[in-house]
Amino acid sequence: MENIIPLFGMLIGVIIPVSVFYWQYIEGKDKNKTIIEISKHLDDSSKLEELLRIFDERKKEPIDYRRNGVITIFVGIGLYLLGYYAIGDILKGVGALVGLIGIGTMIAGYLYPNTGKELTDTVEKYEKE
Repeated sequence: MENIIPLFGMLIGVIIPVSVFYWQYIEGKDKNKTIIEISKHLDDSSKLEELLRIFDERKKEPIDYRRNGVITIFVGIGLYLLGYYAIGDILKGVGALVGLIGIGTMIAGYLYPNTGKELTDTVEKYEKE
């Protein structure tokens, strides 16, 4: 009976990723069937391309490192405080590490420009001066 709890713990590590992959498969399969059915009834190929752009889930904007850095800093602070008040020194170290990673990410966001729009706005502002 005492071997059941570790067995369930190990099975959870397998069940969760497998269920997520299955869920992603089912979701994508239905989406692809929908696109095929709609494309059968479309005569204009430009409408089909527009439809495919609607279903495209990828982001058009690049990653905002400044935003992600701030979020990571506060996650690190939360972990550090949890370690300070409840769990102990190990979690304080993990919180400090995550916070420093957030600081590095935020600095990278300021050193490297984010978007073409941001660059264009900066150049236009400079040209006005």
